[in-house]
Amino acid sequence: MNYIKLLNTAFEKFYFDDRLNPTHISLYMALFQEWNSCRFLDEFYVNRRELMRVAKIGSKSTYHRCIVELDNWQYLSYFPSNNPYKGSKIKMSIIGTSDELVTGQYSPILEQLAEQYHPIREPVVYQHRPTNGQALVSTINNTKQVNNTKQPKGRQAVIIFFNKKGFDADEAKKFFDHYEASNWKTSDGKAIRDWQALAINWMDRTESFDQENKPDKKQASQMKDNLRTAKNKDYGQPL
Repeated sequence: MNYIKLLNTAFEKFYFDDRLNPTHISLYMALFQEWNSCRFLDEFYVNRRELMRVAKIGSKSTYHRCIVELDNWQYLSYFPSNNPYKGSKIKMSIIGTSDELVTGQYSPILEQLAEQYHPIREPVVYQHRPTNGQALVSTINNTKQVNNTKQPKGRQAVIIFFNKKGFDADEAKKFFDHYEASNWKTSDGKAIRDWQALAINWMDRTESFDQENKPDKKQASQMKDNLRTAKNKDYGQPL
């Protein structure tokens, strides 16, 4: 995929679509960046909390409204998740100006068209190859980057991560002990791929639980009234 070509095509469609507002575009750009970091996979999973932070959206209702509308308007396909350990699934639409470009799946035509405008250039190390003899070999390490976030490097790393997100050490210890006991595997026995994303989901569920179980002011006042007693009581009266 060509990042510049896809982005320019998306902006061209934004220009003629009067249904969009800045929040739609901001959310789409956050999703596009996530798509790019996933190397333009056909489908990928997202975390609502991180997307809201990147897109600068402060309301959950606004987030859900915009992502559903982007789905209805065929900018993407949105598959919400009911699993607290697994984010929602997104399938980005490949926006094209030609009828030959198929929306919602990878198109070789779009790839070829993108390379016509932005051809892949040869690395500098190969630009001065000797005409005879052995070609120069790049000394750049081409090994794939290893994902080092599968498991945390000890409990302290988890505590530091939770503190950065505004949670205390006790909650971090609960998280670490829970998954350390399960050998860092999910409930279906699969190895955890990204403990930080899992920790963010843990924080989201903790906040939701605290909000749901927080007593309101009326209940708190009733509890105080039930505990209130008179100062002068006659203990000689029969019960």
